[in-house]
Amino acid sequence: MKEMEHEEEFIRRLFKLREPPASALPDKGEVESFAGELLAILFPHFAKKALYAREDLEVEYELLKRNLYHILRPLEGGLPDHSRKHVDRFFAAIPELHDLLLLDARAITEGDPAATNVDEVILTYPGFFAIAIYRIAHEFWQAEVPFFPRVLTEYAHRLTGIDIHPGATIGGSFCIDHGTGIVIGETTSIGENVKIYQGVTLGALSVRKDMAHRKRHPTIEDRCVIYSGATILGGETTIGHDSIIGGNVWVTTPVPPFSVVYHTSEVRVRALDDSGFGEINFVI
Repeated sequence: MKEMEHEEEFIRRLFKLREPPASALPDKGEVESFAGELLAILFPHFAKKALYAREDLEVEYELLKRNLYHILRPLEGGLPDHSRKHVDRFFAAIPELHDLLLLDARAITEGDPAATNVDEVILTYPGFFAIAIYRIAHEFWQAEVPFFPRVLTEYAHRLTGIDIHPGATIGGSFCIDHGTGIVIGETTSIGENVKIYQGVTLGALSVRKDMAHRKRHPTIEDRCVIYSGATILGGETTIGHDSIIGGNVWVTTPVPPFSVVYHTSEVRVRALDDSGFGEINFVI
């Protein structure tokens, strides 16, 4: 009898989670589908079917608008404007968004000797995919749409291992090479023509909740290169333009423009029969 009462109470608790306003959440699957459909319209590289006529593209474009409106409707109570206004505002921004993504793709192509052309970058590079999803999400973040932008960037995070908060500000011609393990925090500001390698963290010095509405993450100025494993922390930390941050460094103070910051470590090489190093035991 007690087990049945516990189960009924648990069911009531689960149902309560579905009452307004908690039920006003976007469907994750629909959000992810929207991102895929949008990329398929912007770049045929992501398309699952060929569109042979302009009329077909126009139909898909209008259908995408309807899908976005459908996704945003449950969020109506938390939106600063009517859902339809958010849809219109986003689609008005798409031409500029497309231009920005083409600049990103070219920056990756020019920055990676292994990239043969822009088409290869758009089709295969996880860095480009993560940047594309971030730029879409950032539009909704700026419009103060709840939940939706975070669902988008976590979708890209799951697929690529690249974690870019939609609130970050990132300039044009952004290049991510390899990308796995990159973390870019909410209040990060990145300038134009910046290149970042795998394992880079642009994070906060403090995770205190009272810091939530303050700049917690660093500023990276134009034309900087940040190599793999570098960690740059703090809202007052600015990496001056045209600087190079070497691999595995830890930076928590401002760096002036045209700087090179690097970590030094000693690497010693010996022959197997060289006894001068003393006994070395490896334990795995």
